[in-house]
Amino acid sequence: MSRYRTLFTPVKIGKLEIKNRFAMAPMGPLGLADAEGGFNQRGIDYYTERAKGGTGLIITGVSFVDNVVEEHGMPNVPCSTHNPVHFTRTSREMTERIHAYGANVFLQMSGGFGRVTIPTNLGDFPPVAPSPIQHRWLDRTCRELTAEEIKTIVEQFGKGAYNAKRAGFDGVQIHAVHEGYLIDQFAIALFNQRTDQYGGSLENRLRFAKEIVEEIKRTCGENFPVTLRYSPKSFIKDLREGALPGEEFEEKGRDLEEGVAAAKLLVDYGYDALDTDVGSYDSWWWSHPPMYQEKGLYRPYAKLMKETVAVPIICAGRMDDPEMALAAVTEGTCDLVSLGRPLLADPEYVNKLRAGKVDEIRPCISCQEGCMGRIQEYSALNCAVNPQACRERYAAYNPITKKKKVVIIGGGVAGCEAARVLAIRGHEPVLYEAAGRLGGNLLPGGAPDFKEDDLALADWFAKQMELHNVTVHLNTKATSEVIAAEKAEAVILATGSTPKRFRLGDEENVYTASEVLMKEKACGDTVVIIGGGLVGCETALWLAKEGKKVTIVETLDKVLAVNGPLCHANSEMLERLIPFHGIEVLTGAAAKSYEAGKLTVETAQGSKVLPCDSVILAVGYESNRQLYEEIQYDYADLHLLGDARNVSNIMYAIWDAFEVANNL
Repeated sequence: MSRYRTLFTPVKIGKLEIKNRFAMAPMGPLGLADAEGGFNQRGIDYYTERAKGGTGLIITGVSFVDNVVEEHGMPNVPCSTHNPVHFTRTSREMTERIHAYGANVFLQMSGGFGRVTIPTNLGDFPPVAPSPIQHRWLDRTCRELTAEEIKTIVEQFGKGAYNAKRAGFDGVQIHAVHEGYLIDQFAIALFNQRTDQYGGSLENRLRFAKEIVEEIKRTCGENFPVTLRYSPKSFIKDLREGALPGEEFEEKGRDLEEGVAAAKLLVDYGYDALDTDVGSYDSWWWSHPPMYQEKGLYRPYAKLMKETVAVPIICAGRMDDPEMALAAVTEGTCDLVSLGRPLLADPEYVNKLRAGKVDEIRPCISCQEGCMGRIQEYSALNCAVNPQACRERYAAYNPITKKKKVVIIGGGVAGCEAARVLAIRGHEPVLYEAAGRLGGNLLPGGAPDFKEDDLALADWFAKQMELHNVTVHLNTKATSEVIAAEKAEAVILATGSTPKRFRLGDEENVYTASEVLMKEKACGDTVVIIGGGLVGCETALWLAKEGKKVTIVETLDKVLAVNGPLCHANSEMLERLIPFHGIEVLTGAAAKSYEAGKLTVETAQGSKVLPCDSVILAVGYESNRQLYEEIQYDYADLHLLGDARNVSNIMYAIWDAFEVANNL
């Protein structure tokens, strides 16, 4: 621990001492509340597990204080004012368990979503806002809140914070003058066109936030910490239009000059710490950064806040690199490092770092499919790489009654996850992989520089095989004879998938995306990629950043049309990065032939000829079931997993493997 000792020194927020420099960032607790607005057992276990894992400050996901002015479908997230007795009872169980590990816990409290309510999460209730402005997702105009309704919400904050304090929470975080939520909509002139005391000057636009902290301090006392999730910059080009990293644009939201001025006022009003990020729902990829954003992207803004105000600064945003976290605290960029998705992926992150076991930390791959994607589509918080996240009790490792030898064919994520879980439970897995390295499609998928965490996940699985003494045979193509010789009691086939191919004519210069990503083939300087799905778009972005001239040909009317559920932050950023990097896109187009360095494409406007050095196929994958079809009737306990069962994504390969391996 000596190298990272600074990260394990205490820090104070107000008069409250936090045992180390790690906070759990607030993430939408969809699925973690009950019908009466309390925390359900999943929520209690989920937050307790992160405290047990060493995190110094747990900040819950959003909870509502009002359920009348802006109606929310229950039980989406906790509500500290809906049934105070029940909220206190369920929360008390959670806070007492968290405190047992020396951790502290804040309740994040929201004034509402306003124009950014997500219909699939909260229902199609009438959206409200500071003014009659356009909704972010719906083609509707929001209803303007009355001054009396604002006063009601402020009063509810005081009641909710009082209930939180009684329930054992050590403080609260206000959600938020950040990301364009309701209180932030009041603070930003683009959204706030009011002429009363809540509109006009910066002080008036911040009045809502000011009255909230004053009310909480009045009801809970000056020493009860009230922190604020705060974005000093919005990155809004226009309504529903966000800016990309490096893009020149006119800020229509909060610019840094106003961000600094607002921060000073907010601290003067009584906020005890600023949890800093940037972005808005109109530029969602800043607030919920996908892999296309650089690591630690909020550090410059946290540093600016640190230089502006005299309260602790919390900094999140892809801060999972321990060296980056250490430098941020040591150099005075921030006081606490906030980990969100990394603690979904591995609740033991902090304890593993303290023990010097950095290579045992399961990496977040920033796919956002298990977290934001599922929140967006199914109102459920989970994690793609950790099937136990948010269901710790219900997906606990099952005890075994009899040790079994299990042969696993395929060392991709499905095969490795199955082997890992089987070994932890006490079975004897034996894994065969035809290639010289574990990881399967993580290896080509992780080739672009912005997908480095895919390779980190492959390395993590390799380390897990070593830690749990799994017998691994690399460079070994498994056959029915090999499997039979093992005399196993169960067989798992995770033989993966192969890229689809079709003939175009000049096959010498037609490659699969995998071949190019793995540098098995050199694609030249001018490239056409057939297929505008996730693989095609990411390959195009990678090649364009390397200076190649790239064109995407897609048969559908838009790119990324068949991938999902992709979080909008990922898909919208990738869609905008394509033209930003000069990549031409032909939609509604079908490739017909490739001869003499020219690809002929049929479009609605007729044939088009595209000169190119090579053509890259990114048209999907086919399940590799050859071995399964050969032995499917030879074994009573036989399972088909991963892409071999159904071509999908990393999340479902891992989840399905966990489910099967945990019940063998």
